[in-house]
Amino acid sequence: VKAMEHNDQPRNLFPHHENLGFGTRAVHSGQAPDPTSGAVIIPISLSTTFQQTSPGVHQGYEYARTSNPTRVSFENNVAALEGAKWGLAFASGSAPTASIGSLWTAGG
Repeated sequence: VKAMEHNDQPRNLFPHHENLGFGTRAVHSGQAPDPTSGAVIIPISLSTTFQQTSPGVHQGYEYARTSNPTRVSFENNVAALEGAKWGLAFASGSAPTASIGSLWTAGG
């Protein structure tokens, strides 16, 4: 599984999810079957760090606070349920506040 970059398209088992019912979207959107096990529901990733061949060179994830497979699946699922292109999940209340605050420009 590769972490989504800002220019990537969301991973979605059902690309035309708007034609599906809410329950189907809730269970299946934002994920694809695991290529190794065939599991259709993504497992909870408990790893905090991920293997890197050198600093910053990784297979999609580097540290759980920035991203992990479980969070990416959850973000994609919420986006599909809301009919949005992107979904964001934060670990604390201060993180969304800081993210929203970074959108403002000085004097604007």
